[in-house]
Amino acid sequence: MGDALLAGLLAGYGVAVPVGAIAIVVIGLTARTSLRVGAAAALGVAAADGLYAALAVLGGAALAGLVRPVATPLRWAAVVILLFLAGQLAVGALRRHRRPPGPARAERGLTTPGRAFAGLLALTLLNPMTVVYFVALVIGRQASGGWTPAGQVAFVAAAFAASASWQLLVAGGGSLLGRLLTSDRGRLVTALLASALIVLLALRMVW
Repeated sequence: MGDALLAGLLAGYGVAVPVGAIAIVVIGLTARTSLRVGAAAALGVAAADGLYAALAVLGGAALAGLVRPVATPLRWAAVVILLFLAGQLAVGALRRHRRPPGPARAERGLTTPGRAFAGLLALTLLNPMTVVYFVALVIGRQASGGWTPAGQVAFVAAAFAASASWQLLVAGGGSLLGRLLTSDRGRLVTALLASALIVLLALRMVW
């Protein structure tokens, strides 16, 4: 249970911390509307992360019997995928730092808490790298022995809680935090931090 909680927290922060277009939308909504709308948007992002974590756990559990005969190569494949995602995140952050993108404009029309939640839920679900990330984590864990049902619930709950806590911090931090996180340096630092968390998760599989 403790291992699943820690893995879920690391996974949730690993996917949530990089400041990209989604975080900029959440910050922009809070600045232009209200904290209620920004918080609803933040919870929409976290709900998508939690849903992908749950789907990955259910899929991993269903594949557990198939995974065991090839546990070692699958564990190493999961490690390689996670390291690739971490490297891609870090390299992308360094490239954006040298040539920062324009401001995100996806927040139009998301002026009520319900619309903000649904809109950010949909936007986050459209990111295929999120599901690849969680599937790699869970399949790698199944190859290492898997979690009990209680551990699976703890992993999903911890991933959601970690994502929600970060997104709510972003939404509630106000304009000062928004300026810090969405600056060139802020985006670089958060992306590199998330990359380091993903590497840590991969190393935990090896250990």
